[in-house]
Amino acid sequence: MKIRILRPALEDLAVGREFYDRQREGVGGYFFSIVCFPRSIRWCSMPGSIVCNSVTIVCSQSVSLYAVYYRVAENEAVVHRVLDCRRDPRWIRRALQEKG
Repeated sequence: MKIRILRPALEDLAVGREFYDRQREGVGGYFFSIVCFPRSIRWCSMPGSIVCNSVTIVCSQSVSLYAVYYRVAENEAVVHRVLDCRRDPRWIRRALQEKG
């Protein structure tokens, strides 16, 4: 499957990596390696993934409280956002509505 990561998702990954590196040096790299693609895309078949308005939401429970928001169409997964689930749900909804 082809994977396309949109700019907002790349920016989200950079913010997450920076956040974890501020907590303890090197943890940001671990965060990035766990949430990185295509490993995350394979999660779509795992129990616990949610499909909402044709956007699949997968939470990475092993390292953080981040969710990967993406759509699959015609053998291509398009990753829209990678967001911290601890944020206010209204903030998350607004972030998902932004065009990137």
